[in-house]
Amino acid sequence: MILMVGTNMSEAHPVASTFVKDAVLGGAQLIVVDPRRTDMVDFAQLHVPIKVGSDVAFINGVMNVLITENLYDQKYVESCTVGFEELKKKVMEYPPERAAEISGVSAETIRDVARRLSSVKPAMLMYTLGITEHTCGVNNVMSCANLQMLLGNVGFECGGVNPLRGQNNVQGACDMGALPNVFPGYQRVDNAQAREKFMKAWNVQSLPDKPGMMMPTMMKNLTTGKVKAFYVFGENLANTEPDIHHVERELQSAEFLVCQDIFPTETTRFAHVILPAAAWSENDGTFSSSERRVNRVRTASVPPGDAKPNWWIFKEIAKRMGHEWASNSAQEIWDNEVSVLAPSLAGIQYARLENDGIQWPAPSKDHPGTPTLHKDGKFTCGLGVLKAIDWTPPAEVPDKEYPMVLSTGRRLYHYHTRTQTGRCEGINDLLGEETADISPADAQAHGISDGEVIAVKSRRGEVKVKARVTSQVPQGLVWMAFHFREACANWLTNPVYDPVTQTAEYKACAVRIDRLA
Repeated sequence: MILMVGTNMSEAHPVASTFVKDAVLGGAQLIVVDPRRTDMVDFAQLHVPIKVGSDVAFINGVMNVLITENLYDQKYVESCTVGFEELKKKVMEYPPERAAEISGVSAETIRDVARRLSSVKPAMLMYTLGITEHTCGVNNVMSCANLQMLLGNVGFECGGVNPLRGQNNVQGACDMGALPNVFPGYQRVDNAQAREKFMKAWNVQSLPDKPGMMMPTMMKNLTTGKVKAFYVFGENLANTEPDIHHVERELQSAEFLVCQDIFPTETTRFAHVILPAAAWSENDGTFSSSERRVNRVRTASVPPGDAKPNWWIFKEIAKRMGHEWASNSAQEIWDNEVSVLAPSLAGIQYARLENDGIQWPAPSKDHPGTPTLHKDGKFTCGLGVLKAIDWTPPAEVPDKEYPMVLSTGRRLYHYHTRTQTGRCEGINDLLGEETADISPADAQAHGISDGEVIAVKSRRGEVKVKARVTSQVPQGLVWMAFHFREACANWLTNPVYDPVTQTAEYKACAVRIDRLA
């Protein structure tokens, strides 16, 4: 059994989606919970078209049924979790009828989902950015965890809560400490012992004992002058962040902006210095996948011109600042630094990274790696924590002036802001421009024909884009991607963020569509 929530997997993760399709063809059941009828629905036994931003209410409704009909895994909950009574009290406020009113799917469908999920063990839950890119993103993720723990599906192969990462090696970047609150290996900056260890290793007198700024705060502080220098490494912020007009004002405010990238982008236009980096295929190193698997990457071609490996660029900048870093290759960095300083990665060395790699934690050199976390109900924090969570609506909901919801995502043929795929003629032949996907009912109500250029407007901007009339999209929803500059959805999206992760609410804002005169 596979439950997919908020993931357009066949387009955003086309390779991984083939494994799900094969599983279904081999007899697995598939439930797709998504406002749109994505391609994966063709493989599903059940499609649950919830309203954008109603995930918590829907999942609370499913858990209500599991508890009231005594379908949950009582033994697992009692022995492996804490917080059940608080969770039960909260989900009792979400009977299927109330959850149906919020989510837009019938109470009977909610009961059907609960009964199907409880009939197979273990069942796997998979989600992508349709869960996280909300002002309640953390609550959405925790609701997914609540559901899987209630069903007793955590700690088993083919079970668990499985986040499909938004970009390649996001997991690896986090593992290496590219977060404001941890050192490499998720060692907290407010831990005195961790700070002492890294001060000694890095030969510095002090390190911060409080988490640093997250990206929206950094960019906001560019305009106030609190942040004076800004180093953008492998990101095209001028296209990927919400409300592009505002983002460009922030980038323009930087006293000193450095961009390190493989191609010129919309963001490098604002840079005072551009450092040309080697691409993934021109680098030796490692990637870490969503399943914590560390794999080798080998150089396939020589970097062009002045382009250099990223580690080499960082090392040279450090040298100008008076630091001589000993490691002189990706292998030396891993073997002599990463595996020495990060306990969960201590057993992973280059010599072991042949064939299919190793999944951390691997605490010693004879450890085989850890394919499945939380086995036997043993969680990192002891017992699994069930948490009572209330549904909250998106920050901006439809009204008379802007009566529709805009939700954004990705299309199969292009990757992100087309920094790479936009330079490929064959791919541009397959998809050469953006569209605004709308339902046949909305097209009829507005007198819009398929392929007609329309205006999509929000409180932040307006784009002119071709309408794509499709039954994939429910009435009241406009769906767009952010691949193309001129019709990028992020001219319209709302710069509001989850209070914990500071992830933007790309999946919901209010818009209107108009025919052009």
